[in-house]
Amino acid sequence: MASSPHASLLDLAPVVPVVVLEDVSDAVPLARALVAGGLPAIEVTLRTPVALDAIRAIAGEVPDAVVGAGTVITPEQVKDSVAAGARFLVSPGWTNVLLEAMRGSGVPFLPGVSTTSEVVALLERGVTEMKFFPAEAAGGTAYLKSLSGPLPQARFCPTGGIGAGNAPAYLALPNVGCVGGTWMLPADAIAARDWERVENLARDASGLSGLPGLPGLSGLPGLRPQV
Repeated sequence: MASSPHASLLDLAPVVPVVVLEDVSDAVPLARALVAGGLPAIEVTLRTPVALDAIRAIAGEVPDAVVGAGTVITPEQVKDSVAAGARFLVSPGWTNVLLEAMRGSGVPFLPGVSTTSEVVALLERGVTEMKFFPAEAAGGTAYLKSLSGPLPQARFCPTGGIGAGNAPAYLALPNVGCVGGTWMLPADAIAARDWERVENLARDASGLSGLPGLPGLSGLPGLRPQV
């Protein structure tokens, strides 16, 4: 499947794996397994001391991966993530200071929202692609469906409480481009370094929306940044 040279992050794959790494040596084989399974967009959360090193390793050694940084909450993290090779940024929420830092980073970003007012405030600032978090706790598919009528220009990546069972319901919504989740990264598989299992689970996830996986994105010049 051909990709636009300025593709939206929300359109790379139906699922963005949300990765929490404790051991940097797991970063490259894990990323390779996810890409082989058809999930090239990989969010590495900044929740552990090795996160930036993991992003750096994936960016340098897995060219088919589109690696990004998640749980970005400060301008310093924005700067450090991009310097490490992150090609997109995801935050659980946003402030004006954080938004301006992400906007100035030169890479795509998904600021987190959970209320209608937050969505409207971002639309006022020209931002149309957002993370909906925590998705299930904040109202789930019913809430997002309600937003699609008055705010059709907003598109979302819901994350939080989403698994293989309820992901298709989110992906069926007109204002959802992809979902974020961890179900293809079971803790026992990571502990055992069972990358084949991770690849198989990723392959199942990549087919949830009925789209084929998207391997071979090393030729993608860049994602479309929000301005």
